[in-house]
Amino acid sequence: MTTVVTDNCEKCRFTDCVTVCPVGCFHADGNMLYIDPEVCIDCSACVPVCPVHAIFEGDDIPDDKKHWIQINAERAPNLPVIEDKEDPLPTAEEKKAALGY
Repeated sequence: MTTVVTDNCEKCRFTDCVTVCPVGCFHADGNMLYIDPEVCIDCSACVPVCPVHAIFEGDDIPDDKKHWIQINAERAPNLPVIEDKEDPLPTAEEKKAALGY
């Protein structure tokens, strides 16, 4: 099972994760990041660097976030790859605080 980005990334889009990805599996839209499961090698390097705990490894995905597996698989291939750190969204710090991080 793959590594997935979940809704904690929405309105944040911190990109610390993309800088540690050895295969360029992250894709982005204007709201958040997604992981392409066809490219991801499940190294999990991205999991500990996410400041809002939005990324989960396959077996660690909470039941209420498992639908994000399909969302990532559907959206990632249709979006541009992101491999360089970018500024987070203007709403990122507010969302991070609301999540308790």
